[in-house]
Amino acid sequence: MRLSPRTVRQIDSPIGSAYALLEQRAGRRQLLDLAQAAPQYPTAPAVVEHVGSVARHPHGADYVEIAGLAHLRAAFAAELRHAYRGRVQPENVVITAGCNQAFCLVTSALAEPGDEIVLALPYYFNHDMWLRLNGIVPVYLKPGPDLVPIAAAADAVITPRTRAIVLVTPGNPSGVTIGPDGLVAFAALARRHGIALILDETYRSFRDTDAPAHPLFADPDWAHTVVSLHSFSKDFALPGYRVGAVVASATLNREVCKLLDCVAICAPRIGQEAAWAGLTAARQWRLARAREVAQKRRWFTAMMAGRPGGFELLSAGGFFGWVRHPFAGRPTDHVVRELALEYDVLVISGTAFLPEDWATVRVSFANVDRAGLTEFAARLRDAGRRYRHDSRAPGSRDGTGPDATRSVERGTTRAAPPVQALELE
Repeated sequence: MRLSPRTVRQIDSPIGSAYALLEQRAGRRQLLDLAQAAPQYPTAPAVVEHVGSVARHPHGADYVEIAGLAHLRAAFAAELRHAYRGRVQPENVVITAGCNQAFCLVTSALAEPGDEIVLALPYYFNHDMWLRLNGIVPVYLKPGPDLVPIAAAADAVITPRTRAIVLVTPGNPSGVTIGPDGLVAFAALARRHGIALILDETYRSFRDTDAPAHPLFADPDWAHTVVSLHSFSKDFALPGYRVGAVVASATLNREVCKLLDCVAICAPRIGQEAAWAGLTAARQWRLARAREVAQKRRWFTAMMAGRPGGFELLSAGGFFGWVRHPFAGRPTDHVVRELALEYDVLVISGTAFLPEDWATVRVSFANVDRAGLTEFAARLRDAGRRYRHDSRAPGSRDGTGPDATRSVERGTTRAAPPVQALELE
């Protein structure tokens, strides 16, 4: 048989590649898994009880309508109206098998091979992968100060082939949250060019404020431009249930449903029922979990303030910290591998989220407790001390050979300066 060259050329899942390292690690310490972000707490008791009753029901495993359970769509539309003080109706909601599927369906409904979609850097790797797998050209928008995308800069990368701008806020991997004014500016830009503004709002509940994430849904004409993608995985600890949502115009949703019917028929009923139970019976539980994650973010930020081992925290938000490692001239993939094998610390290389090496890693700080974060900082210090010791050793390599790389700092490209590479004992 012959495989699709386009698929063969695409990278393997960065998550799968990261966890493959565990088979080779020394295992001298307990593993600190800061790679894939997933709630570390069980779902709410009210959700568990409802899921059990659905599973026991004679029709609990039936298909549902393509767009999703009517009572879930109504409950989610009501929740969005309250959270955003806006205009969202059930016909604006399509339930999907997770937010990843929501993105895939929406971009497939908007763009054809050869069209372009703008991704803000650093992008979420599955977004870039999906576009490439479908022959859609990703065009990269470099961030502004503090890694926040700026609408004015996006004007320069929009062409007649552009179909959408994609923003993830709070960011994955950066954690950066784009403020309401910034999102309004992006929506105005997209409207002016007649393209879509796609907002991945998976981590909206894990911001530092209860204020609306943006005022876009209050605009009577929001659906002409804005497409908002959501996940129930983090809010209600349901990652394996695969349930998310597209919030968009009825016109776009009709096309999304055509695609959904082909790939899944409908999102799993059990996941939809779980999300409904979470929305209607677990609000206080959800708020408490968000506060716990916020506390972890404060601990993580405080522990990284001293730049343990030379590792510098560039941004943090949602479930993630975006950290620059100190080993300039050393490919980040190598650094991540050595952290896993020698220090039993699993993070994701920043190269999974970028077209070039910025000497950064993504840290899913929400995966561990305060003691785990303290231990993480200690292991970074160990790695940094070992690096400084080995860089003074006779015969240590510099950063000018095959390991030399390029990094991008705050949107500007520069050659990485020659430094001693990390050598393991």
